[in-house]
Amino acid sequence: MILFPAIDLKDGQCVRLKHGDMATATIYNDDPAAQARAFEEQGFEWLHVVDLNGAFKGQSVNSAAVGAILKATKNPVQLGGGIRTLPQIEDWLDRGLARVILGTVAVRDPDLVKQACKAFPGKIAVGIDAKGGKVAVEGWAEASSLGVIELAKKFEGAGVAAIIYTDIDRDGVLSGINWEATIGLAEAVSIPVIASGGLASIADIVRMTMPDAQRLEGAISGRALYDGRIDPEEALAILRGGSVPEARP
Repeated sequence: MILFPAIDLKDGQCVRLKHGDMATATIYNDDPAAQARAFEEQGFEWLHVVDLNGAFKGQSVNSAAVGAILKATKNPVQLGGGIRTLPQIEDWLDRGLARVILGTVAVRDPDLVKQACKAFPGKIAVGIDAKGGKVAVEGWAEASSLGVIELAKKFEGAGVAAIIYTDIDRDGVLSGINWEATIGLAEAVSIPVIASGGLASIADIVRMTMPDAQRLEGAISGRALYDGRIDPEEALAILRGGSVPEARP
């Protein structure tokens, strides 16, 4: 079970949004490379990065910051946001990414995702971001008519390394992960699922260790780590099979 710390990039800075609204950005670090190093030093073994500007614009915008992150950490990095063509995917993988996350293009052009999986085995993840159970695209600015499971099933057998499922209504507001929908998705497909959106406390980390959550590959944490609501050492110990801490007063 992997806990993925998140670096969301807006104008070259580490930020967190509420419900995916760019106007709500809180800046947590103006040096993304230093943040990547810090997460590695805290014991995390993966890094989740999103180019927020790129997601809205449809092409990579924070390339320089991502490049600095790749140089700063030895941890594998997965990146999403504005990556929508095979040449873009190949370029990022050549630059050292472990995984490319395809979101909008997974809705607009599922065949491209399948082509990418064939060309780059084990390197392609699909980002499914949902609001009210329907998939959102273009940096969450547009809603589609597709259901989450309906979209996910299009990629069964295609070689997708993981599905990153985000409940937009919970993202960035520390309201807890939508476990029912996330686990329901994991049970509906054979592709590994990563939970995203709303991870709020050590209680969510403990929830990740429950039997029904064992189908998940892991979860992504952003604001709760930056705000200190989750202690990295404690969280990682729990996920690695350490003792669950007693309830705090």
